[in-house]
Amino acid sequence: MAGVIGLSACALQPPAGAQRAEASSLALVLANREQTLDSMQTPAVMEYSGPGGHFKAREQMVVRRPASLRVEAMSPLGVALVVTADAGQIAVFDPSKNTLMRGPATAATLDRFAQIPMAPQQAARLLLALSPDSAILTLPPSSQSDDADMKVLTYTRAGGAVDELGFTDGLLTLVRERLPDGQLSYEVHYSDYKDIGAIKFPYAVEANFPSAGTTVKLRYERPIVDGAVADSLFVLSPGPSTRLIDLGMNAGNVTDAPRG
Repeated sequence: MAGVIGLSACALQPPAGAQRAEASSLALVLANREQTLDSMQTPAVMEYSGPGGHFKAREQMVVRRPASLRVEAMSPLGVALVVTADAGQIAVFDPSKNTLMRGPATAATLDRFAQIPMAPQQAARLLLALSPDSAILTLPPSSQSDDADMKVLTYTRAGGAVDELGFTDGLLTLVRERLPDGQLSYEVHYSDYKDIGAIKFPYAVEANFPSAGTTVKLRYERPIVDGAVADSLFVLSPGPSTRLIDLGMNAGNVTDAPRG
């Protein structure tokens, strides 16, 4: 009887060739998405939980690959804070204090001002529902498995870090990264995909960052993808009376910068 059950279980497993073909097809869909998706603009609701407390905020977001971000946090009176990151630089403008802070765009500074503990390029990819690194999609996964109705492809990088990509009905619904020691670096869930014309796009994003002890939920409201995005959106210039603050190499160091 046990032998019959074993044979039946084996019969239910798709052939290895079919599994490889499915994995290749899923990776190709994600790679093609990367070739066509460069930017996104949307109003959003952000919900944060972590050491800084628990709060919600309405935001206006602009994301452009490879590493440009703009987040405007709104209040009932208008714009409360503007954060821009463009490659290696971050700028933060506080209208109520007329202060402009500038410094290196790192995981620490993005965590402090945008609640996403990632460097700009990683953050842009997360917000656009792309793979952590496009290069992994050119290689076959090191393993694949089924988790309920989700197909999970696992990629092991040369340095030992592991990326897991989960797909449901052909759409990316999970990105998980583990450090070489096996520790979870972050986990992102995408849901509520809607057809917005050229592609299907997730309206709900939930990102968990265990090392920072934070969870960030984003609800996109009216995403526009690949619209015109001016370079000036990611540049904040001080006015004549604006106080300039240098964030320095450490996000915790805040000093007045000379005006010159």
